[in-house]
Amino acid sequence: MDLSDIDLERVPKHVAAVMDGNGRWATRRGLKRTDGHAAGEEALFDAVHGALELGVEWFTVYAFSTENWKRSADEVRYLMNFNESLLLRRSQELHDLGVRIRFIGRHNWRVPKRIIARQNESIELTRDNRRLTFTIAFNYGGRAEIVDAMKAMVADGVAPDDITEKKLRRYFYDPEMPDVDLVIRTSGEFRLSNWLIWEIAYSELVFTETLWPDFRRQNLADAVAEFQRRERRFGGVLEG
Repeated sequence: MDLSDIDLERVPKHVAAVMDGNGRWATRRGLKRTDGHAAGEEALFDAVHGALELGVEWFTVYAFSTENWKRSADEVRYLMNFNESLLLRRSQELHDLGVRIRFIGRHNWRVPKRIIARQNESIELTRDNRRLTFTIAFNYGGRAEIVDAMKAMVADGVAPDDITEKKLRRYFYDPEMPDVDLVIRTSGEFRLSNWLIWEIAYSELVFTETLWPDFRRQNLADAVAEFQRRERRFGGVLEG
């Protein structure tokens, strides 16, 4: 990975990726859409290794959205089985690398119990690792997260006058997750698709034509280099 254009002292703390284009990658090759998802696994783990090399602290990926249930039953079934298999095959590898695995999303809504069990096993295995926090957004929707947080606040009896941004954040799926610095979306799509709506309020957005199965750690490094070329003002004005 070429890091010559990157200042390792200014690497984004939290990078989030929308892994888009698996189906199109497969279709262009005369393959089944599910073959594209399988090919995306190599891209995902190469990107994780890239994040480790760069010194990224949090790396979050959009694996399955609340809207993905609208896909064909065969594809949904495949994605459920694939994610279970991935956790069984890869959790130890990530643990050995010092990666902490986390999940965000509606775990108790439609997700098979066996997959929740695999998720919990990987969380427990890696809970003390701190080299990188690898978060998998599974059965996740940005609006759903805010709705679920508000419901939990109401259930706890929080008075309207006591609601603040800081307090609401405590009810999100992972209250420890920091705001996202850099969002990457592959496959040439220019939208966010209900992705981390709250957490990306001041993120830098990088869109690439690369289909996810072709994404590699150098693509991640290139996105970080683009991030470093931008001025982040957070609503203010840079002096000088």
